[in-house]
Amino acid sequence: MTTRRTRPAPRPPAGTPPRAELARQARAVLADAVRIAHWAAGTPGPGTAAPLAAHALERAATALELSPAQVRAGWDRARLAGLVELHGDTARPGWRLRAWDRDDSAVLRGWVALFDAWSLVHAAPEGIEAGAVAEAVEAVPQVLSLLQLSAGPVTVPALLDLLGQRVAELHEERCEVPLGPGRTAPAASAAPAETAADQAAATAGPARSADLNALLLDWALEGLAAVGALTLGKGHATLTPLGNWAVWVKLEQICVAAQSPAGNIEQSAADMLLGCARLTPGPARDEYRAWLAARTVGSAVAELLAVARGEDALLRGLAFEALRVVGAPAEPEVRAVLAEPSLRPYALLWLAEYEGNDPDDAQDVLSREEATWLWVDTAAAVADHGETGLLVRHLDSAVQGTVPALLDEVRAVGHPRTVQVLVALAAAHPDPALAKAVRRAAFQVHTGGA
Repeated sequence: MTTRRTRPAPRPPAGTPPRAELARQARAVLADAVRIAHWAAGTPGPGTAAPLAAHALERAATALELSPAQVRAGWDRARLAGLVELHGDTARPGWRLRAWDRDDSAVLRGWVALFDAWSLVHAAPEGIEAGAVAEAVEAVPQVLSLLQLSAGPVTVPALLDLLGQRVAELHEERCEVPLGPGRTAPAASAAPAETAADQAAATAGPARSADLNALLLDWALEGLAAVGALTLGKGHATLTPLGNWAVWVKLEQICVAAQSPAGNIEQSAADMLLGCARLTPGPARDEYRAWLAARTVGSAVAELLAVARGEDALLRGLAFEALRVVGAPAEPEVRAVLAEPSLRPYALLWLAEYEGNDPDDAQDVLSREEATWLWVDTAAAVADHGETGLLVRHLDSAVQGTVPALLDEVRAVGHPRTVQVLVALAAAHPDPALAKAVRRAAFQVHTGGA
């Protein structure tokens, strides 16, 4: 039981279309991407990987009656929206493509993934240093917030002013420590002589900065328009219903983060997971969402996987529970850890559920050895953090039909905590004969005997 007050489910702003209508609009934005994804998934042989091979590009353009530029753009969108998955040189349908016609939530998640990747969809202007582009991308959420709060067209000068303010704030946040007492600037003679071009560039700095911001704002607005997030008029921009909804969702995530129920936002992933260990599933997911909303997806996923690689089996399981809340953005990183034996069973179960399998049937994706390894890992978590009764009941979850068969396979699986788990189980089990057999197995593992 918990005495926490729950936050009522927020309602979208007045005038927001129903989810079914939003999904219809998202399907329209991604129509070409879906066609190309179906074509790529149904085309045997290599050549559909990124960048799209020339011969595949020509075949797709002919088959779909699109221009090569349309095919290339649709292919990029299909990849960014999770409609196709690349395995070496072969494209396979992503789970969203399979669910596209029947699952509005899958469609909206796919569009939001594209929305988040707007800066990849629309290439930045040439000749601008990467740092300036990154600052513009970091400042765009404030531009989107103004558009959302205005609930209508906003003039480009107003957006440019906001972008400039935010970029200036980013510069101020990252500036070096000013020279203090006792610290002097390098002698003038030690620095190269300023050229006339240097002096002119320094004098023109503010004007050049304003021009640069204007160029970057135009690029950002065009990129957001390209993914269907806003429309551009003469001297103004307006969020589309999809864009308005997406920005509202992200603002709500920030609000959730600011109201972390159990106060774990500032904690490391390990401390946050420990703080959630005794929460029931619903409140724990709320806490995961709050913690995740306060971080970038990439850093949060990396931190959770780093915790999962540690020695605490409880945190390993909880880390993958938190990754279930992350959902699609975590899929590439989870798939990448399949080669790590300690994470493979968890990753296989995560991917099975992510691809739409019923959680009760997800265990079928594990081999007998992987299921046994997971049994030992879960037993280690119970032994470290649970009650002895739970450890005894954990015997019933083993895939083996008998205790002797379980012990034989546990000894062979090579889990580093096997001995400790068996010793703890022997100490907890009320049946003397079974406890003796378990102790004997622990001794044999410890001494390397058969």
